[in-house]
Amino acid sequence: LQLVESGGGLVQPGGSLRLSCAASGFTLDGYNIGWFRQAPEKEREGVSCLAKQDFTTYYSDSVKGRFTISRDNAQNVVYLQMDNVEPGDTGIYYCVASSASIIARNVCIMDGIWGQGTQVTVSP
Repeated sequence: LQLVESGGGLVQPGGSLRLSCAASGFTLDGYNIGWFRQAPEKEREGVSCLAKQDFTTYYSDSVKGRFTISRDNAQNVVYLQMDNVEPGDTGIYYCVASSASIIARNVCIMDGIWGQGTQVTVSP
């Protein structure tokens, strides 16, 4: 069971990136999915999560209105569209798939299958 992130890189403030997370060994449609990030010297935090059953979505206050989570079950891929990025978005981004999660509009608690992470750097 594996998740592999891609799409990270260096982007200027105000720019866009689309992160992808491809699953192998299992199908994502049976799982809740999420994106977390870890900035230097900070704890890992939830960025966005998507529930499998009712499609409830969570966005952290810092990314609300700028990031969009989505899934393509046919391709077995999860995406995080990042628009109007800011320097505070810099960090390593991880995707996670979990069958047992707490996802609501104001909270996301997940643990399960994690990817290895992809670096996002927002800098002029």
